[in-house]
Formats: sequence, C-alpha cells, structure tokens
Amino acid sequence: MSSPLRNVAIIAHVDHGKTTLVDQLFRQSGTFRENQRVEERAMDSGDLEKERGITILAKCTSVEWNGTRINIVDTPGHADFGAEVERILSMVDGVILLVDSAEGAMPQTKFVTGKALSLGLKPIVVVNKIDRPDGRPQEVLDEVFDLFVSLDANDEQLDFPVLYASGRDGYASDDQEAREGNLEPLFQKIVDHVPEPGLDPSGKFTFLATLLDRDNFMGRILTGRVQSGTLSVNDPIHALDADGKVIEAGRATKVLAFRGLERVPVESAQAGDIIALAGLEKATVSNTIADPAVSEPIAAQPIDPPTLAMRFSVNDSPLAGREGDKVTSRMIRDRLMRESESNVAIRVTESDEKDSFEVAGRGELQLGVLIETMRREGFELGISRPRVLFREEGGQRTEPYETVVIDVDDEFSGTVVEKMQRRKAELTEMRPSGQGKTRITFSAPSRGLIGYHGEFLSDTRGTGIMNRLFEKYGPHKGPIEGRQNGVLISMENGEAVAYALNALEERGELFIKPQTKLYQGMIIGENAKPDDLEVNPLKSKQLTNFRASGKDEGIRLTPPRVMTLEQAIAYIDDDEMVEVTPQSIRLRKAHLDPHERKRAKRASQAA
Repeated sequence: MSSPLRNVAIIAHVDHGKTTLVDQLFRQSGTFRENQRVEERAMDSGDLEKERGITILAKCTSVEWNGTRINIVDTPGHADFGAEVERILSMVDGVILLVDSAEGAMPQTKFVTGKALSLGLKPIVVVNKIDRPDGRPQEVLDEVFDLFVSLDANDEQLDFPVLYASGRDGYASDDQEAREGNLEPLFQKIVDHVPEPGLDPSGKFTFLATLLDRDNFMGRILTGRVQSGTLSVNDPIHALDADGKVIEAGRATKVLAFRGLERVPVESAQAGDIIALAGLEKATVSNTIADPAVSEPIAAQPIDPPTLAMRFSVNDSPLAGREGDKVTSRMIRDRLMRESESNVAIRVTESDEKDSFEVAGRGELQLGVLIETMRREGFELGISRPRVLFREEGGQRTEPYETVVIDVDDEFSGTVVEKMQRRKAELTEMRPSGQGKTRITFSAPSRGLIGYHGEFLSDTRGTGIMNRLFEKYGPHKGPIEGRQNGVLISMENGEAVAYALNALEERGELFIKPQTKLYQGMIIGENAKPDDLEVNPLKSKQLTNFRASGKDEGIRLTPPRVMTLEQAIAYIDDDEMVEVTPQSIRLRKAHLDPHERKRAKRASQAA
C-alpha cells in the first residue's frame, strides 16, 4: 500500500517569502541534511527569476511528513503565463496563499488566486513575516477576505483556515502573537485540509501532460499528474490529442518522481502521483498519455494561440560582434529551435527576409524574457517591433482581442478609460472594488495594448494593476494611433560629444550620454515634433585663441532617458529595430543609410 498523498500549489506575491518558506519545509521535513549547503530561494533557480522576482517556469517539488508525501507546485504569477497556471492548478487539490503581514494581498497573488478559486480549490491562508514590526495581521486577513469576495469565492472557500508564520525563522501557529516553534501546524493543516487526490489506481493508465522539458540524455520529458491507473517503466503508452487522435506510440523509458529538488527515477507511479515521463518524441502539453487501450482524451486547458510576433535577425550594425560571441544566423536558429521544443507557447518560423526568424508568442513579457535570456548567453540580435498576428475568417480580417482587467484608484479611472478607448478598447464592466478603488474590464485588441503598460503605470503613478488574458479573435478595428513623436537620428559614426548633445537638447529628449559609441542611422533621442530629424551628435567646438577647450566644463546635460529591453521594444516604430547585445541595448532605424530609408518609405506608402 502506498503512502498517503497531498498535492498542493503555493501562491504568493514577490518577496512575500514563499521560497524561504519552502526552504524551511525542506529542512524540517528532513529533505535536506542539517549540514547540507543549499542555495537560498532554491525554487527560483533561473537568474531572471531571481532578479525580476517573478516565477517564469513552474516547478514541482515534494517533501515527506509523518508518512504523508506532499507534492508542492510553484506557480507563475504573470498573465503571459496564464494558460500554464490553469494547467498547473489542475494537478493539485488545494492551494496555500502566502501574504506578507505588512504588505497584504498584492497584484501578483490576485491573478493566480482568481484561477484557483474558479477551479473550486480551497485555500489555506498563511500570513507570513508575522514578526515584522510594521505587521498588521488582522487588517491583512480582512483584505484577503475582501479579495476572495471580489473574486466570487463560494461559502466553503470563504471559510478558510489561517496560520501565522515566519518563513525565515521556520515557525507557524494559530496564534498571531507566537514568535517561536516549528512548521508542524502548517504540515498538519495541509494533511487535514487538502483532500487526497481520490483517483482510481485500478483503472487503465491515463496522464495529462502539463509541463514540457528537454534533457540531453532522456530527450523530451513531460510532467503532469497520473489521473488513473498505474504506470511501470517500459509499459507501452500512446499520446492522444484533444480530439482523441493518436499522435504517437512508444514506451515509458523513464518514470521520474520529485523528491526535494531532484527528479528521481522510480519503478512505477499510480493515480494521484505527480511525475515526469520520458519515452515519447512528439507528445506535448495538453496531450493525454495513456495505456494503448484508452481512446478517450482527458479534457485539457488548450494552449493559448500565439498572438504576437517579432522578427529576430542577425545584428548587422557597424558595432556588431564587439560584445557577443554568438552572432551567426545558424547559432540563432539552433537556439530558437531548442526553445520552441521546450516552450509550447512559442512558435518559430523562417522569415522571408535574409538571416531572420519570426518568433510568435503570448505576449511582450514572454518574448522579452526569451531575448534577455539569449543576450546573457552571448547572443547579438536585431529585434523588430512586435506585430499582432491577424487571421482571415469568412472573408473578414480578424485580430486577437484580450480581456483587460484593471484595478485603479478612483481618481485615475477617467484617464485610464480615455486612454483605453483611444486604443479601440470597449468598456464591458466598471464597478467599485472598495477602499477607493475601481475595477474596470475592457475587451481590447492586442494591437492597441503594445507599449501601453509603461504609460499606464505613469498615468496611475505606479498604483494601477493590469491583468490581460487572451479572449478571442474578433473583427479588425482599423488604424490605432501609435507614437506621436519622431526620433533624432545620428548622421555620423563615432563617439558622442557633450558640446553637440548640449545643442541638441532643445530639439527633444536624449537617450545617450557623452562618449556613447554611435553609428549612422542609430536613434539617439526623441524629437519634440512628429517628424524624424537627422542630427550630428559628434560636432565639437571650433577652437581658436579666444575659444579655449576648458569652457566645456561648464556644460550640464539633462540625464538621458535609459530604456529597459521591454521599454525599447514597446517604443520602436515599424521602420525601427532594437539592437540587443550582452552589454548594450541600442535603438536604430531598420535601414541605416538615409537614401535607403527614403526609398523604403516611398515603397511602403505606395503599397
């Protein structure tokens, strides 16, 4: 008889102590030895995850407590990974919602908590960092209750158990005044409150693939929960798509279970177990892996279609190859193909243009994470402006729409509604959500949302929260206004001079500082007027006996506007590109030569 099992997902906002708490669960369950050196925040293993404080890849782990195996699944909190969140939550039977005793319920928790409640999962609320001097546990608990009400939780979900904890010091208690102890109360709550999977181990084997990974030795690895039956190594299996069509047949060459942070080979797995499975070459996320006698697929959350595409091309600027060591189209192609094998939401195709590839995905954040990862690996790339993927349906041109849910302070709601309507969004619901906030829901074309997030944060002074989810393909909305201002373009190659930049400041806002390396066609600032303007940022003062060079020390330049990768991608226009290298992010025109630019502009106007 196998040991009792609990499958639980853990949800928390950035810095609310989720990963520290999981580290302590490992230690107190005996998963780590007393003297074992373990990296802090072991679950967020990627550099980008650590820096941005977001979980990008879902991860599974497990601990054993008093004979009960507890599988813990970490969830991404961002809407670009929305479909993945729903699939992950289908593997578990309960959720732990972790909130900071001072900060309370925050945006990143809201999105995932809404998904969990809509799937009928019952939460355990843990108020963490209870020892903070500015903690306000009772108010935070009221906020969580209000959040659940606003997310339409049912009576059973609203009757949630509560614990007060300090993940750093490794204790949890029913008493908010407790300042010592261990995590036994949390283990006990999971065992008492999260139901057993309750699946049938005696039926035919079925398994729903939820996550996809690739291993150099084992090949394609599918992770998910066994829904029925038992699987042993070398058992025959086949993969079914959503319509029940057989994609491929094979054998389970490896069955891996999660033990702590490791994937450990096991001989067999049964209904309720979360496992990783190797042996198939074509099966992917949302496919049903089953005994060859099974012909009915398990109902699965479909993979959201890509709605956005960017062109990744070889960096052909005059500064190419100076900062990165992976610059050829073959290297870029191999890397993108590897990514598309393990990341189901990304689709890579060869572009019509020389040495470039079309990469389609779910949103700007998702593609931005891929570009940032590649630049850290030493790649140099030219990236085009994101464009929306249109479809033809019944002779009509259609485009992707998203449901946009915005939580904003009452005073900013008018500005947000006006800006969204200018971007062709339709207001579908507007209601007060308490504490001086309004919840506004729009149906908006994805095209209108490109580059809006930065403007939205400025308009709401950083307090607004925006969640986006793919809704449908709908009728094309016609032209949407883009960037209002032109750009300042360098007409020379060389290094920027303070004297020249000082004279250019009255023309607009600069993106560079003195000594920045420049080339012809590179964008160095934003023009105050709608047209593009070619300028000379290398012009130095003509020196004579009366004009000494020492006078330059008096020049005081306004600090330049420095853009992050996401801001740069959102800023550029259709005839512009972002040059991405391991050390620099530069904006440039797609055609560096001014005569070529004019020819291309005439050709596009004629078309």
